[in-house]
Amino acid sequence: MQQLCDRLGVADYTQLHRLSLDEGFRFHMEAMRHLDFEWYEPPKALMSADADPRLPSWFPGGWLNWVHNALKHGERVESAQRPALICVSEGGVEQTTSYEALRHEVRSKAAGLADEGIGRGDTVGLMLPMGKDAVVAFLALSAVGAIAVPLFTGYGVDAIVARLDACGAKALICTTAMARRGQRIDLRERVSDAARRLPSLRLVLLAASDEPLQLQHLSERRWETLGQGLLPRAPETMQPNDPFMVVYTSGTTGRPKGAVHTHGGFPVKIVEDCAYHFDLHAGERWLWPSDVGWIVAPITIVGALCLGATLVCYDGAPDHPDWSRLSETVSRHGVTHFGASPTLLRGMAEHAGHSLKPSRDTLRILISAGEVLPEETFQWYFKDYGQGRCPVINYTGGTEVSGAILGNVITRPIKASGFNAPSLAVDVAAFDAGGHACIGAVGELVVRRPFIGMTRGFWREERRYFESYWERFPGVWAHGDLLLTDTDGHHFIKGRSDDTLKIAGKRVGPAEVEALAHVRGVREVAAVGVDDPHKGQRLVLVAIADEGVSADLDTIGHSMSLAVQTGLGKPFSPARIHWVAELPRTRNGKVLRRLIRSALEGKAIGDTSALDNPHALKSLTALSPPSPTPAAASAA
Repeated sequence: MQQLCDRLGVADYTQLHRLSLDEGFRFHMEAMRHLDFEWYEPPKALMSADADPRLPSWFPGGWLNWVHNALKHGERVESAQRPALICVSEGGVEQTTSYEALRHEVRSKAAGLADEGIGRGDTVGLMLPMGKDAVVAFLALSAVGAIAVPLFTGYGVDAIVARLDACGAKALICTTAMARRGQRIDLRERVSDAARRLPSLRLVLLAASDEPLQLQHLSERRWETLGQGLLPRAPETMQPNDPFMVVYTSGTTGRPKGAVHTHGGFPVKIVEDCAYHFDLHAGERWLWPSDVGWIVAPITIVGALCLGATLVCYDGAPDHPDWSRLSETVSRHGVTHFGASPTLLRGMAEHAGHSLKPSRDTLRILISAGEVLPEETFQWYFKDYGQGRCPVINYTGGTEVSGAILGNVITRPIKASGFNAPSLAVDVAAFDAGGHACIGAVGELVVRRPFIGMTRGFWREERRYFESYWERFPGVWAHGDLLLTDTDGHHFIKGRSDDTLKIAGKRVGPAEVEALAHVRGVREVAAVGVDDPHKGQRLVLVAIADEGVSADLDTIGHSMSLAVQTGLGKPFSPARIHWVAELPRTRNGKVLRRLIRSALEGKAIGDTSALDNPHALKSLTALSPPSPTPAAASAA
């Protein structure tokens, strides 16, 4: 960060951020020179003057292929033999791939894809465990100008079909089995059923699979042999606004939304974020466990490889055979940068006897993203896991904006659970209901001008994209999060704006309620506002008890109600508390409060394909809508 300040002639992050807004083209071009991000032909401007700001056309006149920046390290003497990938399987198998070997394999697979008729503009599903095959496939697709469509490996048939049918996928790269907690998970039936329902599908490439699916209407090839005997193929020359990825993000109603990301948007933003938020350098080692279908996987692939770092991949459950697994990987492979969702961190903290046992002395930076990071989890991450010496980079953005809207930078003080800086070139504010920026009060998180990395709309659904983000405050991106900015300029996410509780006309974010309700004996709690004819909404808590709690649930519930009432006032006393075994959450650990609310109100649930545990809704839908009786705890 300081190197970039010096190059641009500014004193500190505040001046750097101002320059990134006022002189965007100068800022990005200097940042790319600083980070050795290469173009085939440099652009002439930041944005086309006649472009719709909701769909900006970035870097006119430029030509590139982002994959070139990952593969260039493989032809340089100083980096060719550096590990690009260290892939660890749940079963303990480890595989290291140098940058030179990665370059050769990606170019070989690109030749194979082209030989199979996959090329510029073709959409291709990618459903593989996070490892070498997934990384090589992701790079090779972009190299030939195709568009990767990452899929969560836990998706059911309907979810796979919904996404690949929506984008007219021509091919699918997948596996037929994977391991979790020592068990083999057979995917053959799921993949076969999905393939039969996809009329646009022409080719299935099977990785780490011994037997073909024998689908008569499709061509099947083994990924391992693809490209053998062909001349390696250099990356295609692409325009900055050519798509390279469509990532589907699921709402609670309607179809999944396909966020489109481009060669000159997502990679530029991610490389800048990884350098200036995470302080990631060439030769360092980064582990952030993720499924290919979560946006973290593309972030780590692009960021680590373009900057010449080593990406450490772990494919498996984080608690198998016990909760020391990830820390052992950190220790064994000298990881310098470690990332995790708050949900994963809570699990590690609850099993600290295992997770803190291996050495973590090589760690330099800790990262968290995906949901609100509670203060107690932040403190454990910093003080215990990071031994009080590694800054915690809280990072928030989303599938639709690729990288950070807000984050932490190591040149500023960091407050627990907060964000100490708007990301570079991002104009962030909290808006009140009238569309005015507010300080010291909860408002809507907005971005007041377009920035590099924002999605170029939803795949073939322009109108839906505009309605989703640009119409709440005309000409301003409304992100859907609640934001509090304090008088010191630090920012705090207070939950989703459509999860906002409005009890008797008073607004409060769910995270604030949940922090108060997290009393002794409670493992996790979700706060939702359920329709009430008198108050508009009444507060309902859905909670998971700690294992082996000695007190009865009514007593714990009373303590929760008292804590919320004491902290927020009598109007916010919970109308009811439900005890459940699980909360419905996405594959990256986010609790979907809107689904909880719909289930409790007896309304249509909508799309559940993003859920990692859809069965968790059953106990909620079995409940009758809560009665408006005051603060009573009931066991469900």
